[in-house]
Amino acid sequence: MEDRAKTPTRFLLGATVPESALPWLGTLAAIALVDLAVRIGMLPAAFFPPPSVMFVTLGALLGTASFWHGLWDTLWTWAASLGAAAVLGIALGVGMGASRYLYASLRLVVEFLRPIPSVALIPAVILVIGVDFGSKIFLAAFAAFWPILIQTIYGMHDVEPQAMDTARAYGMPGRDRLLRVALPSASPYVGTGIRIGSAVALIIVVTMEIVVGIPGLGELILQARQGANVERTYALILAAGLLGMSLNLGFARLEARLLFWHPSHRKDTR
Repeated sequence: MEDRAKTPTRFLLGATVPESALPWLGTLAAIALVDLAVRIGMLPAAFFPPPSVMFVTLGALLGTASFWHGLWDTLWTWAASLGAAAVLGIALGVGMGASRYLYASLRLVVEFLRPIPSVALIPAVILVIGVDFGSKIFLAAFAAFWPILIQTIYGMHDVEPQAMDTARAYGMPGRDRLLRVALPSASPYVGTGIRIGSAVALIIVVTMEIVVGIPGLGELILQARQGANVERTYALILAAGLLGMSLNLGFARLEARLLFWHPSHRKDTR
């Protein structure tokens, strides 16, 4: 049977196109359609510039120091918040997933806190922590914590009982069963939780920068909007979107490389 992952081409309008190029072709087609819609008047150019203008403006911004300072402020606070969320979420998730008593004790607390919108906590966080990087990191970590926690719990609950029973029958200590059997089995869930948490953390970081005016890409967007610079505003929004896409792709590749041995990432060689 031919491996579908090895199929090099697809037919597109009578021509063969590399399958890896299809996402880029679809993206370029969507950009071209939006650009055309703006230029023929279907969308108001005064409030929504053509995507080509956004890219040109973004290219000009890449040569300014203020853009790179804002990008750095966004990136390091994102990394700090995701790191804190990952450490706490994985540790608590492993504990709740491994112990039914701890899971039963904390389940109601988790179900109560998890649905609270992070942006609803902005006033309280500002009152307690103040308007600085600390408030941005705390709120983003709070938002990213929940998907990491839930995915880790699901991963621990999805460990094969037969594998744990076999390890127990061979006299493997409890710590070794956790480190050598349970955690490797749950690692794809953890990786998914971190990727979801990464996107959530970036959203909250940029939101805090826009709403509160904390330094970062969001503050640059706020300043451009207040200055009625439409092209600059959309170019910075585009930069934030490209940043989020790049981080997600980076985590996906890292996960595939680290978990190459897991069936969920192993290519079918039949």
